Amino acid sequence: MGNVRPTTGRGHRASAGTALALLLCLTACGTDAPAVAPAPTPRTSPSAAPTSSPTSPPPRTSASPRPTDRPVIGATPPSWLGKRALPRTADGFGTIEPTPPELVRRRFTLPDTLPPLPGTGFASRVTTPAPADVIARSTWKPGCPVAATDLSWVRLTFVGFDGKRHTGELLVNKSVADDLVSVFRQLYAAQFPIEEMRITRADELDAPPTGDGNDTGAFNCRPTVGATSYSQHAYGLAIDVNPFQNPYTKGDLVLPELASSYLRRGWVRPGMIEPDGPVVRAFDSIGWTWGGTWHSLKDLQHFSRNGT
Repeated sequence: MGNVRPTTGRGHRASAGTALALLLCLTACGTDAPAVAPAPTPRTSPSAAPTSSPTSPPPRTSASPRPTDRPVIGATPPSWLGKRALPRTADGFGTIEPTPPELVRRRFTLPDTLPPLPGTGFASRVTTPAPADVIARSTWKPGCPVAATDLSWVRLTFVGFDGKRHTGELLVNKSVADDLVSVFRQLYAAQFPIEEMRITRADELDAPPTGDGNDTGAFNCRPTVGATSYSQHAYGLAIDVNPFQNPYTKGDLVLPELASSYLRRGWVRPGMIEPDGPVVRAFDSIGWTWGGTWHSLKDLQHFSRNGT
């Protein structure tokens, strides 16, 4: 069996007592044990938080158009242009009325009536005598002071108020056709704007006055304003340039009848002829006289070879 020592009773009781004490301690501590701390709530990263960018524009709260969305007054032809007849006066002209807001700073160009001349800069074509179909759509008729065979059809390019290249036409006396080409070559180089350039039709002579025309033209078989004798236009020896921006005025008469705003020559607007400007210089280079220098009346649109 060997030397085995039996456990004494005291030691056995001590071990049992120790176990009991430990059990009581665990039981008592179970009721007061600290609660397990809950898992911490994940913190949202600042970069993930929704924020407003300091550079992003505020939301638009209205549908009002931006300034660039609004039509520019004077830059497009009004829908009523050439359609509103004015009451006639005893002299046969239209009544003089204030300039409509749409025309106070008039700077649009009407569509061309001819195919464009080839090229990218100034160009011209002179046909003498003018073709029969061109004469037929003009104001020429038997009895006019110039023969149809003495008229030239001049096609040339000009700069519009839109800054683009346009093609127009003039019917002029054949003796001045080349000189006038040189004038409009100078105006093209100076970028002087013109609204339209076409031949006056016969039906326009008797049409009700609208007071808003602005055709740059030459030949027109009609008497001088307020007289019975033929004007220099009836010979193809005069040209009117942008009549609306450069009206005729004598006393209370203003032609075109809606162009009174352009009697304020100190307020220079596009298309106006100035005494020291490119239009006067160009016509002066061929010896023509400007109606703006006259004293009894002012014909600011008018240039002629003999000064009348």
